[in-house]
Amino acid sequence: MKRIVFNFFLVLSQAIFSQNFSKIDTLKGSDTSFRNFWKVSSYEFTVEPDYKDLSVSGENKIFLYITKDIEDPIFQIDLQQPMNYKFLGEGKEFYTKRDGDFIFVHGKGIYKKGKKLVFRVRYFGHPIIARNAPWDGGWVFKTDDHGNPFMSVAQEGIGVSVWLPVKDTWSEEPENGIKMTIITPKGFTGVGNGRLIKKKNIGEKQAYTWQVKNPINLYDISPTVGKFTHFGEIFLGEKGKLDLDFWVLSYNLEKAKKHFTQVKPMLKIFEYWLGPYPFYEDSYKLVESPYLGMEHQSNIAYGNHYIDGYLGRDISGTGYGLGWDYIIVHESGHEWFANNITAKDVADMWIHESFTTYSEVLFVNEYIGKQEGNQYAIGLRGIIENKKPIEGIYGVRKKGSADMYSKGANMIHTLRHVLNDDEKFRNLLRSLNQKFYHKTVTRKEFVDYINITTGVDFTSFFHQYLDTTDIPTLAYRVDGNKLSYVWKNTVPRLYLPIRIKQKDKEITITPSDKVQHIELPEDADVECDPNYYIFYSKESV
Repeated sequence: MKRIVFNFFLVLSQAIFSQNFSKIDTLKGSDTSFRNFWKVSSYEFTVEPDYKDLSVSGENKIFLYITKDIEDPIFQIDLQQPMNYKFLGEGKEFYTKRDGDFIFVHGKGIYKKGKKLVFRVRYFGHPIIARNAPWDGGWVFKTDDHGNPFMSVAQEGIGVSVWLPVKDTWSEEPENGIKMTIITPKGFTGVGNGRLIKKKNIGEKQAYTWQVKNPINLYDISPTVGKFTHFGEIFLGEKGKLDLDFWVLSYNLEKAKKHFTQVKPMLKIFEYWLGPYPFYEDSYKLVESPYLGMEHQSNIAYGNHYIDGYLGRDISGTGYGLGWDYIIVHESGHEWFANNITAKDVADMWIHESFTTYSEVLFVNEYIGKQEGNQYAIGLRGIIENKKPIEGIYGVRKKGSADMYSKGANMIHTLRHVLNDDEKFRNLLRSLNQKFYHKTVTRKEFVDYINITTGVDFTSFFHQYLDTTDIPTLAYRVDGNKLSYVWKNTVPRLYLPIRIKQKDKEITITPSDKVQHIELPEDADVECDPNYYIFYSKESV
């Protein structure tokens, strides 16, 4: 075990060195001395996007408190260039200095643990424009089919500080949520996260105020402005009545009413497998978006053009992904994995994407059938590249490879078949969402809980699939009624029991890096289960 850990960190340090990460990367990706002594309780802000000027402006109130005694503190507020700011209160208790994408707020004297503060920061300017949202990041200024301005933002990778001055880290969420006021021209609607609590006219403009009562990860904060119309429904879920709100471009209303009938069956399936929808207080919402989609908490961006599949395609290649809307299902799955359970570090983004991609499998499992769900999972292997590990690099805001989606889902599919008990697997998924309800987690916390809950030590299993690009290969040979087998291409001491069949008899084996032999019930060949994401090699061993 010591050798495994040493080799892992050796590889990690080499990766960091080879990619030349800078002080800026550390400031963005770590809990530095400018961040580790204070927490945000809530944000209250205004935002006004200007389509003609391609600009954004507003003011943010940051409600925070001190978590340990500190003298002459320096607070790091993130705001990416070329956005500008004015710190309100400058020259009294605080003064500020800007260094690139960071505003450093300098305080004077001793600040005791528990002290509460409010920072007010005006922001204005021309933010980075997303050219290929949601895969890059930044503001999106487009027009709808009628030529009306249609604006939003995509910021999962780049961070909400691309426009809003905040403490921009996944490791911390405002404990008491946010209030967001979106200012629009008359005739347009500003849609945000949570519930609409106020609407008022301001001269020739309108202001829509939205409130999120639950903790929310900052990349989920998303104002969208367009010529919207609204319709709503009620879903009777595990925690009672859940408000469903749909904000769509007016000319798509009838199309949306028909297409969004998928939502209720999907929510029923997800509540069965994953537990109650995590944000009943803030409602469930789909908002038509000028880009494909994103999992914004209680404010899911939808841009799949009211067609099934992924822009009309089945990414699994099986045909089972064509009878439902990929964006509705995938982005809604993120309400459990990403929005309810959130990785503390971008390096662990697989917690979001692997489990959410597997939620597609669970959906097919119930919507069509279990065997079809299995085939959907296996079909996803066709887009796995295995060029880089799924795990990213800690402390520098560096995510792992895109294999966190399809390979990650097949990792979980394999784990499910190791357990060989769907009720136990379902309990695991539901208990994860209960244990880490509205929390941020580390990989260790997450994997340790899986080990405790299942009674199986999956540490080496996750090491295999997350930290390497090697796929376990079971080399085996059948001689009469004798089976010989051994693991190849694995991390040391991989624990991954698998089941094989001989006619109607099922046999469980636990391979290792040493050749093992067992007597089979019959003098016949064995059948290998394709549901495990491993390779099989029939050879001399």
